[in-house]
Amino acid sequence: MHTLIDLERFPIDRPESVEYAALVAQCQADLATDGMYNLAGFLRPEQAQLAADNLKPEIAENSYTHSRKHNIYFKKELSDLPADHPALAEFQTLNHTLCADQLAENAVMTIYQWQPLVTFLALTMGKEKLFPMDDTMAKVNVMAYRAGETLNWHFDRSEFTTTLLLQAPKAGGDFEYRTDLRTADDPNYDGVAKLLRGEDPDLKSITPTPGTLNVFRGINTPHRVTKIQGDRDRIIAVYSFYDRPGVVFSPEEQIGFYGRTTAGQAT
Repeated sequence: MHTLIDLERFPIDRPESVEYAALVAQCQADLATDGMYNLAGFLRPEQAQLAADNLKPEIAENSYTHSRKHNIYFKKELSDLPADHPALAEFQTLNHTLCADQLAENAVMTIYQWQPLVTFLALTMGKEKLFPMDDTMAKVNVMAYRAGETLNWHFDRSEFTTTLLLQAPKAGGDFEYRTDLRTADDPNYDGVAKLLRGEDPDLKSITPTPGTLNVFRGINTPHRVTKIQGDRDRIIAVYSFYDRPGVVFSPEEQIGFYGRTTAGQAT
C-alpha cells in the first residue's frame, strides 16, 4: 500500500501512533468547521495518473453517459413546494460513469477494500463502524467529465461522500459548496433559491489536485462541480460506505444512474 498511498504523511496503517491520532483530530475539526476535509496527495500523484490512464480505454468504450435534467433534490416534486418555486429550478448534469464491476484490479478498488482506510474514515466521521456498500455496481464509481460537462447542484442522499481525484482538467472542475444550508428541521427553501440565483455570500469553492482524498458531509450542504474547460477530462472515483451493512440501490436507482441493473437489464 506504500506504493499507492503516502503513508508517511497519512499514517493510516499506524492506528496506535501519535501521528494517527493527530490526523484523525484534524480531520474531525475540519469536518466540524467546513463540512469536509481534504487530504491532498493521499494517493501519490503519479499513481493517481496511472489509475486514470488505465481506466481511460474502459471509459471510452463502456462508460454509461449519465445525462439528466434535475433540481437540487433529484426529485420531480416536493409536497410542500409549488412546482414553480425557485428552489425547484432545474439544471443539467452530464458525465460518463464506470461501475465497480467494471474496475477490475485498478488501484481505485484496492484502496476501497483496504480495511485500515475504512476504520480511519469511520473515526473521522464519528461512526462506530462503516461498511462497504453491497451494491456491486454502486459501491465504487469512476466518473469522467469532458469539456462543457458538469455535476450540477444537488444535496447528497447519504450523510458523507468520499472521493479520490485521479485527474484534473486544464480549467474548470472547481468544487463549489455552501456549508449547512439546511437542517433536518429547516429545509430553508428561500435560502436554496438564493443560492441557485447566485446570491449566497457564503458560497465557497476549492480546486482539488490529483490524488486528493475528500470526505464531504453533503446531505445538508449543496454542491456542484463547475463546467470542465479544455481537452483533459476530470476523472474522479466516488466511494460509498454506510454505517449499516447490506445497502444496495433499488433497480430503479440503478437504471437511473447506470442504465442497467445488477440483474443485467439495460435501457
